[in-house]
Amino acid sequence: MSVAELLKKRISVRAFSDAPVTAQQVRDLLETARWSPSGGNLQPWKVIAVSGAEKLAVERLAVEALLKNPEGEAGEHLIYPQALAEPYRSRRYKIGEELYGLMGIPREDKAARMRALARNYQFFGAPVGLFFVIDRAMGHGQWAHMGMFMQSLALAAEEQGLSTCMQEAWAMVRESLHRHFELPEHELLYCGMALGYADRSAAVNSLRSERAPVEEFAVLRGFE
Repeated sequence: MSVAELLKKRISVRAFSDAPVTAQQVRDLLETARWSPSGGNLQPWKVIAVSGAEKLAVERLAVEALLKNPEGEAGEHLIYPQALAEPYRSRRYKIGEELYGLMGIPREDKAARMRALARNYQFFGAPVGLFFVIDRAMGHGQWAHMGMFMQSLALAAEEQGLSTCMQEAWAMVRESLHRHFELPEHELLYCGMALGYADRSAAVNSLRSERAPVEEFAVLRGFE
């Protein structure tokens, strides 16, 4: 499958089957993703993969942390800016409504929406969770390099018949996870990623979010 095909095929999967993913499969994906580019070859990423009892432990940790602090622990690194301008606000609203629509959850059913949101902290049923860690001293450039690494990993997974969902929702329990993993003070947990085999029968996995046309975000200058 070509890179172009993988990019168009990859989606954020929000319902996984219970088919297992082995440690060797995870190592193979990381072996591929480690060739991602980074400025100065800093390779500013660290990955923590969890499965089995350890995955259950972080899922319980998330529930307990959010019960104590529903506002979350994102700190200064917010998931979204506090006041999203257009067109970003409308894009976020639209994808949310499409997701809840596929799950059959009306806007007024707040409890059902909260239960759906809580699935983030179960990795949507995926057998493996990945966490991405970066040194606090790194700047915006290195955060971008981390994103390139994550994209490489997601595409490598897609090539192997696996699916992923990049999950910034885990930032809401960032400090609790920092303590759980006994990370040094200079390291920051950025986000998580669910990894497994998609449940193809789940309606929510039929969503392919729209993308703006090239003309909307690109300017070509100096061409004949």
